[in-house]
Amino acid sequence: MEPIISVKELRKTYIMGTTKVHALQSITLDIRKNEYVALMGPSGSGKSTLMNLLGCLDTPSSGEYDLNNINVATMTDNELAEVRNKEIGFIFQTFNLLPRLSALENVALPLVYSGMNKSKRLERAQEVLENVGLGDRVDHKPNELSGGQRQRVAIARALVNKPSIILADEPTGNLDTKTSVEIMEILERIHDQGNTIILVTHEPDIAAHAHRIVRLRDGLIETDIRNEKIVRSDDPDHYYRVNQ
Repeated sequence: MEPIISVKELRKTYIMGTTKVHALQSITLDIRKNEYVALMGPSGSGKSTLMNLLGCLDTPSSGEYDLNNINVATMTDNELAEVRNKEIGFIFQTFNLLPRLSALENVALPLVYSGMNKSKRLERAQEVLENVGLGDRVDHKPNELSGGQRQRVAIARALVNKPSIILADEPTGNLDTKTSVEIMEILERIHDQGNTIILVTHEPDIAAHAHRIVRLRDGLIETDIRNEKIVRSDDPDHYYRVNQ
């Protein structure tokens, strides 16, 4: 199967005054459709920089990046914005919801840029909110929702454009343990429905939900392993968790 993401010798260097900071030194990585990958590493390992590059939020200093067979490494900011809106759904630790908009309006917002008319946008947003269990909270504003509910709104917003990739950056970082489990169950359902998920986390129990764990250190891939607690069944596209 062709990789949905393919990066070769990806590097990112920041200039800070007279100092060069090599955030990514040379990353080569393939991620296939419907994989569930966790990016891990200590602070300063390069995982956030890699996430920004994979999410088309930044451009590499050098190297190649193909997303769905599109070379995005040399795109302009406007071209990157278009690819982001079509291909990638983002879930952030801080939710990034607009406080004056309702849950429904927050979820519908990405569809404004796709040219869909308002009634269709709201209909699609309603559908996705119902899928994450918030059909009865569509008119609530973020300050009227719990942390877990706000993250569900953020997940619905990430899904509304039917992206091929979900990029989740510390999605449970601001949530209690019980709510974190609920959010990870939603991500597993999304994966089961065919989405590719890339999860950035420093928490081993959250990374344990992924089928593949890539650890970074000093801007390089330290290890890239299959999760031994997730076993492939006879169906090549289906996995199940080993209870240990």
